[in-house]
Amino acid sequence: MAGSFPLPVFTGDAPLYQQLYRHIAGAIQSGALSPGARLPSKRRLCALTGLSMSTVETAYSLLSAEGYVIAKPRSGYVCAHLLLPAPGAPPPMPEAAPAPSPARWACDCSTSAVDTSTFPFSSWARITKEAVYENPGLLQRGHPQGDEPLRAALAGLLSQYRGVRCSPEQVVVGAGADYLLSLLLQLLPEHRAVALEDPGYPAAYAAAALHGRQAVPIPVDGEGMDPDALECSGAGLAYVTPSHQFPLGVTMPAGRRSRLLRWAAQQPDRFLIEDDYDSEFRYASRPIPAMQGLDRAGRVVYMGTFSRSIAPAIRVAYMILPPPLLERYRRTFSHGACTVSRFEQESLRRFIAQGLYGRHLRRTGNLYRRKCALLTQALSAIPGAAISGEDAGLHFLLTLPRYSEGELVERAAAQSVRVHPLSRYCHAVPPLPSTVVLGFAGLTGEELSGAAERLRAAWI
Repeated sequence: MAGSFPLPVFTGDAPLYQQLYRHIAGAIQSGALSPGARLPSKRRLCALTGLSMSTVETAYSLLSAEGYVIAKPRSGYVCAHLLLPAPGAPPPMPEAAPAPSPARWACDCSTSAVDTSTFPFSSWARITKEAVYENPGLLQRGHPQGDEPLRAALAGLLSQYRGVRCSPEQVVVGAGADYLLSLLLQLLPEHRAVALEDPGYPAAYAAAALHGRQAVPIPVDGEGMDPDALECSGAGLAYVTPSHQFPLGVTMPAGRRSRLLRWAAQQPDRFLIEDDYDSEFRYASRPIPAMQGLDRAGRVVYMGTFSRSIAPAIRVAYMILPPPLLERYRRTFSHGACTVSRFEQESLRRFIAQGLYGRHLRRTGNLYRRKCALLTQALSAIPGAAISGEDAGLHFLLTLPRYSEGELVERAAAQSVRVHPLSRYCHAVPPLPSTVVLGFAGLTGEELSGAAERLRAAWI
């Protein structure tokens, strides 16, 4: 038996029973020990390897429990018949991720960054500690739609700030707006064509493609999505950003909102998705109430997130489902679990209930108003420059006719400032000529001044 059994070589890296177990399992997997072959008895293996009886027994027990060997009465252990693939070349190891390159941009005018200097670290730490120590029940599985206390707090908050009409039962909490949009598309498999704003939010187009839907670009004019083009699109589902259209920054007036609501109510299976992504920040007027508050037919799915108002790392988003979709959601997804930690849900609930969120919104709103004014005033001094969409949100457009869009981007890049071409967000319609998109929220005061100086040098 010693001649047919491959003896192991032991090192000091792992327990001996584990090394013996791995050695025999590997020999069976590789075919060095064929199916049905007898293994040495425990005593014989002790003599061959110098191991103790308890070490050998433990290794054999593991091999038997995992099905590598079969214990036969009065015959000892034999190798099991495993259906293993034919041996071949091992798969190539994945290449190591490249080391991160140094930052290319002195100023990045990203549309998704926020200012984290106002984040209430001490308050958030306190309420998180309270949530952990005062609620051991949060370790248990929660409601699939999110915990009821948070949903109740959200319903009250949205009613107060956005004019949203809903009950806590209609609120669904999830980890990010993109996740909830994906969930909603799964909930509406019959909607093969989805109307999307053009120019519009790239992630919405990506979500439609991911779920095998036909994305139908609908032009956006000075009042938002064109209702005539929507009527002719053949779509039964439309995604809109009426409070601050992305990326043009226009606000949809009441008349246009009424036309879209009338379009949705004309057919029993039509729905509007209202993404209210940065409605908290308006600099020239009070926030415009949400379109959902005008809906009397139950055709608007309202979506929002705390990624802009608190921080992108706070992966809490929510959607308000009208009653017909709520029943469908419960039939389809009631077996799942909420994708947001219950401790994070409770921390956010306390943040809202204790008035900390409202205080944070006022502080960040004033900060973003100053930032927007600083950058727009500096860039308005460039001869021929026109700025639009600066009355709300965290980005605006700049148009400078003496340069093409590509030249504006390239000349800014030469000054180490990253700006986005408007064409990046266009799909079927031509972009406004000579126009770029600039975000300002993530830039510090010093970076804003630097960006203004660099862009003036690039574009004058």
